[in-house]
Amino acid sequence: MIIGGGIVGCSVAYHLTKLGWKDVAVLERKTLTCGTTWHAAGLVGQLRSTANITKLAQYTSKLYASLERETGQGTGFKQTGSIAVATNNERFEELKRGASMARVFDLEVELVTAQEMARMWPLANFKDVIGGVYLPGDGQTNPVDTTMALAKGAQMGGAQILKETKVTGILQKNGVVRGVSTDKGDIQAEFVVNCAGMWGRELGKMAGVNVPLHASEHFYFVTEPMDDLVADAPTLRDMGGYTYYKEDAGKLLVGAFEPVAKPWGMKGIPEDFSFDTLPDDQEHLLPIFEQAIHRIPKLEETGIQLFLNGPESFTPDDRYILGEAPELRNFFVLAGFNSIGIQSAGGAGKVLAEWIVKGHQPLDLWDVDIRRFVPFQGSPLYLHDRTVEGLGLLYAMHWPFRQFETSRLARKSPMHDRLEKLGACFGELAGWERANWFAPEGVEAKYIYSYGRQNWFDYSAEEHQAVRENVGLFDQTSFAKYLLQGRDAEAILNQVSANDLSVPVGKIVYTQWLNEQGGIEADLTINRIGEESFLIVTAAATEGRDFHWLQSYISENPAHAFLTNVSSGYAVVSVMGPRSRDLMTTLTDTNISNESFPFGTSQEIYIGYAKVRASRITYVGELGWEIYIPTEFSLSVYDRIIEAGKAFELRHAGYHALNSLRMEKGYRHWSHDITVDDTPIEAGLGFAVSFKKEGGFTGKDALLKQKEEGVKKRMVQFILDDPDPLMYHNEPIWRNDVMVGYITSGMFGHTLGHSIGMGYVNNENGATADFARSGNYEIEIACKRYSACASLQPTYDPKNERIRS
Repeated sequence: MIIGGGIVGCSVAYHLTKLGWKDVAVLERKTLTCGTTWHAAGLVGQLRSTANITKLAQYTSKLYASLERETGQGTGFKQTGSIAVATNNERFEELKRGASMARVFDLEVELVTAQEMARMWPLANFKDVIGGVYLPGDGQTNPVDTTMALAKGAQMGGAQILKETKVTGILQKNGVVRGVSTDKGDIQAEFVVNCAGMWGRELGKMAGVNVPLHASEHFYFVTEPMDDLVADAPTLRDMGGYTYYKEDAGKLLVGAFEPVAKPWGMKGIPEDFSFDTLPDDQEHLLPIFEQAIHRIPKLEETGIQLFLNGPESFTPDDRYILGEAPELRNFFVLAGFNSIGIQSAGGAGKVLAEWIVKGHQPLDLWDVDIRRFVPFQGSPLYLHDRTVEGLGLLYAMHWPFRQFETSRLARKSPMHDRLEKLGACFGELAGWERANWFAPEGVEAKYIYSYGRQNWFDYSAEEHQAVRENVGLFDQTSFAKYLLQGRDAEAILNQVSANDLSVPVGKIVYTQWLNEQGGIEADLTINRIGEESFLIVTAAATEGRDFHWLQSYISENPAHAFLTNVSSGYAVVSVMGPRSRDLMTTLTDTNISNESFPFGTSQEIYIGYAKVRASRITYVGELGWEIYIPTEFSLSVYDRIIEAGKAFELRHAGYHALNSLRMEKGYRHWSHDITVDDTPIEAGLGFAVSFKKEGGFTGKDALLKQKEEGVKKRMVQFILDDPDPLMYHNEPIWRNDVMVGYITSGMFGHTLGHSIGMGYVNNENGATADFARSGNYEIEIACKRYSACASLQPTYDPKNERIRS
């Protein structure tokens, strides 16, 4: 049962029938396309921010090109290409980095000069343009006609389209969806898909599901016919001017992504809203008009035939929402497309249909996974305030480490105000305010962005070196923390985890949770704190996802095991560095020598008046402890650590330093370096897999098969020979002049003095260790290649001598 008859809902129905399902119905409250699809501009771009989302956009383009042949319904699709222009060096750097990324994703791309662009767009003014990027595979389509073609294709496959059918409720029992209530009666269904667009949040509420999206006013205008306009000209994007330009049947369509948007629908969307538009606001768009006239001077003397203000739905992170809702089994969501619904609908509908039919996601979809959200992000005020910023960010500079400026200060650790007074510059993740770096006295704690060394680079380097050479403190309260209790807790974890959890109380186990295909669903540590109790620690970003993964397994395999999210119950302070033991010795009477407190163990100790849990574990590659403090004791413990730390020149360190430290050590980061598309064997994490434990584990058979057959990709660490360029992610990896992969994460290694990256080296004939080590490697950054050294071992302390000292 699919709720919503826009292009997204019709795509899901179409793809379900392609997979052989006939009992499929689309419920539409009014008529097809009447919400937001009908007024979309119809752009079909292909380059997105990650490999898999780009693949989905590429599929969309191919699908739209073939629909008319299959269904007999025209779509208006044509491949006209697109041009993006740069009027300054930073924007051109961004475009060139994007061009390098496009090559990774097998997209045809060209760097073009202002003169070359002028030949494609004679009406445009390119005098201030220093360069651009041309993507010949991009195109445009008629949104209504394309939707009708998908609907017709779905009906040809057996699906029903039920118009004028309003959903009034979601039927459920024992945590599983059972169907829907409508104004025409109840309909039973094994699966329900929320494709309700800007109604998606309200529909989610009916099911008890959090769908964080909010409508925003979105503007474009269409001119009177322009004689000199080239037919089928490429879409022209001037992101620095917040505008795009599309030839439309001899007229010019000009669209805007202004920096300060206008949220809409705060009091709900009108019941009869159908093919409706919102009032004009030419004053709001005056700066956009000025930019448009600058880029297309003839606009000053051309009349406007249509001024359209139509609502679109936006999410808190400008990425759409896809997947099974963690709150309700078999209830899926595909909504919140942030004005890229037309270009995303084909691929997104395809993978959601495959997820429903196969019972698992077909590829890594974390960027858009509904489980990335946490409950507070459904707050209407939070969504309203973020939407003001979100629309404009689509065309803003996509700086490395760029932080949202709206909807901040939602989740703060108890130490937040202390850190702020010490010069912390905070970033935001899953609502958490986290210290990314510390500004020295007299320096404003504020980002100045660039693609080069940003203003915090040297300060973070000092934090990095303090941890390497002395002792540093990190506030890691944002860790997600779960407590699993019960007599079957060990058995549950041993089945879910690749590593062996049959360990003594006080032992910490690093492990992955795998799917049946051997892909990595989670990367975390599990601390056995009692015979029937385990403390599970994972990343802040995956708090909802990892909890849902384990809880789902428990629900499907009933056992005496109880999972509780205790993230808010503990603050976490990490003390890391070669002098961390010296500092800790002054804080507790517990013997913390290497013999009494070895690496990979945890103990309850006293610091001041508080009983805390100290875990000797590290993500920075140094001796150190993570200290888990009951929240109400956290400030008193923190203050004692700071006071004692004065004698050791203890230094606060932020998450940028944490990242550079972990990169030098080769520690993987889930969602960047390891995902559901990667296995522990490919990722070099075989040491964390226990093939011999009793009862096996989920994914074991797939890993054994891979061990026998060999891998076709292998994780490798790279160091650039040139100390100046910086790697971030998605930079192509070249081996002997052949592209073999891309950088999954990169950072400057301050101890090594060069930029470091990790990425998979691919070889269809076998990515053996010898293959990965040999060859001449280069990393492409902004369309220029730089020589690099490859290593299968960590570039820092490969024997782990420091962490075990």
